Amino acid sequence: MSAAGGAIHRLSAVEIAAGIRARSFSVVEVLSDHLDRIDAVNPRLRAIVTLDADGARAAAQEADRALARGEAHGALHGLPIAIKDLVDTAGIRTTYGSPLFADHVPTRDALLVQRLRQAGAIVIGKTNTSEFGAGSQTFNEVFGTTRNPYDLARTPGGSSGGAAAAVAARMLPLADGSDLAASVRNPASFCNLVGIRPTPGRIPADPGVADPWSPFGVTGTFGRSVADATLLLGALAGRDPRAPLSALDELPAQLEERLDGAVAGTRVAWSRDLGGLPVEPAVTAALEPARAVLASLGCELRDAEPDLAVADEAFDTLRAVAFVAAHGAKVAETPDQVKQTIHWNVDRGRALDGEAVARAISLRGRAFHELRSFLDDHDVLALPTSQVVPFPVEVEWPSEIAGERMEHYIAWLRSCSRITVTGHPAVSVPAGFTPEGLPVGLQLVGRHGGEAALLRVASALERALAPQTPREPVL
Repeated sequence: MSAAGGAIHRLSAVEIAAGIRARSFSVVEVLSDHLDRIDAVNPRLRAIVTLDADGARAAAQEADRALARGEAHGALHGLPIAIKDLVDTAGIRTTYGSPLFADHVPTRDALLVQRLRQAGAIVIGKTNTSEFGAGSQTFNEVFGTTRNPYDLARTPGGSSGGAAAAVAARMLPLADGSDLAASVRNPASFCNLVGIRPTPGRIPADPGVADPWSPFGVTGTFGRSVADATLLLGALAGRDPRAPLSALDELPAQLEERLDGAVAGTRVAWSRDLGGLPVEPAVTAALEPARAVLASLGCELRDAEPDLAVADEAFDTLRAVAFVAAHGAKVAETPDQVKQTIHWNVDRGRALDGEAVARAISLRGRAFHELRSFLDDHDVLALPTSQVVPFPVEVEWPSEIAGERMEHYIAWLRSCSRITVTGHPAVSVPAGFTPEGLPVGLQLVGRHGGEAALLRVASALERALAPQTPREPVL
């Protein structure tokens, strides 16, 4: 293992963690190298928006002392990480991307942050997000707009765009995100990263969430490889009695070390548009070679897809209900300090009646069983992560895809939001580039609770595609 020239940030998260354990370099050296990288490139990206360098240095020094004492350490010992700015961090400003909370400093760590610290991660600050996580484009009035490391004129996606841009630009070895409509998968696709949306409950929801029973919003993970994203997943996963959806079987220990199994015979359903969704031709063209790669691995490819059209109404309705619960009071009390799309979502939720909500709950159940039964006959569903390529940062959301008008600001995310409604795990894997050099991700969906098998396929595809997708960010 080498980090010649001070380029520790060029190593993978798995390599850095191993190097720290082997004492090839200290935690302080790892942190210093990443802070230098942040100084060099973050001003152009605006991905990390709050930096606690002094606190991180103190934590890194203590982490080195713990290693010197021979104390047990967690899977993430010494790895620097910045937390999405929707997640509370004790003593570190947390704005939720809203001017209402521009100076807010929590007094407690969210459960996610507690688990990161317990695993030994060094929390260095916060990554940018859209206002209250609404919309898959990362901008807000507090910190401005985050840019894509592969094209500074383009968006990194959202709402976890700050996290994705930071990992892609090697300012962080890995990062957390949250995914409701597409907020991990879409930025992963736009930034040439692996992004995992696990089964709801795999990573327990924070006890402070309004609806701990909702399967829509989950914590996910970013990495520059499947192994890196899986390393973080393993550190965050596990039962918490305050999170009722977290009653899942345990993931295998050190799952990131078990990704090399053969995938020959895996039945892969290949879907180019998930039932007629509009998809930009550039996306379809970039993904097509991945089909041949999967076949070369011995996978059994067939053109097939579940009928998930009913998921659209379920998603739109239940999302609107959630927005009333989470943001209705803010919209009523401070309407001029909440962006218009949140107003729209809250108004839509308030206009619903009980019959509409009951119908949405029923449709959600139908969507789950449709994909569940489909995956009785297939092991993995493969489809585009995003229906579009990264678009200009000045555009809030694509109003048209392949000539078809989008009805509202989340309609362009159907290739992800339909999967959200089913509650099945998904991973976006870098699969290619457009002729202009814009990244395109392939979304793989597995059985409910079946992350281990799904990630094995993702890892095999990643290794096979590696010679074709080595492109670095323009930075």
